[in-house]
Order: sequence, then C-alpha cells, then structure tokens
Amino acid sequence: MIAGTRPDAAAGPETGPAWADPRQWKRAGIGALILGLVIVIVFPLIFTDATVSNIAVQTVIFVAVASAWNIFSGYSGYLSLGHAIFFGTGAYAVGIIARDWQLNGSSVFALLPLAGLIATMIAIPLGLIALRVRRHTFVVITIAFFFIAQLSASNLAITGGSSGLLAPVPNWSPDTFNDPFYYVGLVIALGTIALSYLIRRSRFGLQLRAIRDDEDRAVGLGVRAMPVKLTAFAISGFITAMAGGLWFYFLSQTFPQFAFDPLFDLAIVLMAFFGGLGTVAGPVLGALVLEPVQLYLNLRLTNDYLSEILLGVLFLVIILFMPRGVLPTAGEFITARIARGRDDGAQGGRGE
Repeated sequence: MIAGTRPDAAAGPETGPAWADPRQWKRAGIGALILGLVIVIVFPLIFTDATVSNIAVQTVIFVAVASAWNIFSGYSGYLSLGHAIFFGTGAYAVGIIARDWQLNGSSVFALLPLAGLIATMIAIPLGLIALRVRRHTFVVITIAFFFIAQLSASNLAITGGSSGLLAPVPNWSPDTFNDPFYYVGLVIALGTIALSYLIRRSRFGLQLRAIRDDEDRAVGLGVRAMPVKLTAFAISGFITAMAGGLWFYFLSQTFPQFAFDPLFDLAIVLMAFFGGLGTVAGPVLGALVLEPVQLYLNLRLTNDYLSEILLGVLFLVIILFMPRGVLPTAGEFITARIARGRDDGAQGGRGE
C-alpha cells in the first residue's frame, strides 16, 4: 500500500446522496410511466360508476386536445384561441356524415380520421392567412375565424342551425356504455402524446422551437417558417377534430354554442400553461388535473359559471407564481437539489 493513502481511496470521492443520482430519477420516471399506463388501461374495469367513467372519457379527450394544441402553440409560440374551430368541425363532420350515410354503433368511430382530414382541409387555408402575421395579430385572427365558424354552424341548414345535431345511437350494452368511448379516446390521447414526444425530439420540433425563441433569427438560419408552422397547425387541427368527433358521439348531440365554445379554447390554454407550455407532459398533467376538477365543480356547484371563475383565478395564480408551469418549475427544483447534492458530496470527499 502506498504511504499516506486510505484503503478506500480507489473508490473515489462520495457523489452525494442517492436521490441526487440522475439515473435514479430516470428509473423512477420509467417506472411511473409504466404504472400510469397500467392504471389508465384498467381504469374502466375498476371504476365502473357511470359518473366516474363519464368524467374519465371527457378527461382523455381533453388530454388529446391539450397535447394537440401544444404541438402547435406550445412548440411554435403562436397561441391559438381558435382551436374550437377544429373541435366543432370534427363534431359536425361526424354527425353529418353518420346521418347521411346512416351509420351507427362502432362504425361511427371509423369516421374520426375522416373528420380529421376535413379539419385539415380547413386548417391549411386558414393557416395560410393567419400565419402570415406575427404572434399577437395571429391571436386576434384566430378569434375572428372562430366567430365566423360559430355563426356559420348556427345558420347553415346542413348543420341543423340553432336546433343542433343528434348523434347516432350506439348499439352496445348500457352496462359498459362509456367503455368504448374511453378506449377510443385513450388511443387518440396516447398517440398524440407519442407524436408530441417524437416531434419535440425531431429536427421539425427543433425548427418549431427556434421559431418560438426568435423567428427572424430562425429564418436567417435557414428555417422555412411558413411550411413548418403550417404543418404543425394542420397536425394539431387533425387531432383536435378527431377528439371533437368522439366528444360529439359520446354526448349524443351538439349545438353550435357548445361545439364552437370560446371557453373550450381558454380551457386548453389553461391546461397547457398549468402543466408546462411547450413540454410533452405538461398539457397531459394539466388535462388530468383540471378537466376532472371542472367537471366535478359543475356537478356540485349550483352556479353554472362559478367553476369557470375559479379556473380563471387559478390561471392568474399560475401566470403570476409559476409562469413556466408545474412540471418545468418542479424540474428546476429537482435539478437544483441534484446539483446541491453533488456539491455537498464533493466537498465532503475533499474534507475527509
């Protein structure tokens, strides 16, 4: 043994407590993801109460919608307040086609991708107009297009006007009435989350985030801003319309003021900001927390607008105290703790 060394010197200095190891956090994250998938898959089998399953169906629909909105607005920085256009388009497309083709039962679910394509055909010309301007003006234009869509649905004969539209009658057992809607919504939601993850890690996602950070500089570096923004806008509209079609079939009817609802856009914006705008998991967390809370408040409160008021207050609190959202704030806290743990371990190793 060399003089002056400790027997355990070869092991190196301490690296800090176990919770400071990033590998522990990665393994914990993978474990939580697997556990979450198992829970959402078996959820309708465990919680068979009609009210609970009703809330679950609408929650997975809004997980898909919030994630789809984030693919465009969260990654590009162009905040859309007109996504209800696509949601309502999907609802009316499924209703009108099912009525004219005399479809019912499970075959109606096959119309969801077609509703998405119809919304994409609307999103492309709308995007070609709205995306020529910068962000603040874009918000105003999306609001204007939203009101045009709502007024059109209220006055066109094909949509039923203000009388609304009835959905086909499902042909499965009343005992498990909500289950097919839940699992179709879950497939759309999980597919949207996976797509959001792939986009964020792709060159396409990098271009979107470059536009969000500094569009002029991104264009100077070779990013073709309009095609990139338009593609994300169309993808987002496609998914939102599929969710809208499923929502319509689940609720069995719709009216223009509900299919094209301004509160819909405010709700998905709040979900994305609550969890973390521009992250993959943020809108998912926001939808999983806020949609059940809002539905529960609607059931319990006698004032129809009190839940919206409470959510508005929550939005202000999030913007003032956690402007980056829950998950980015928590991530910064964990990163700081890990760095502090490493520093403490290194200092302890040098001090021995």
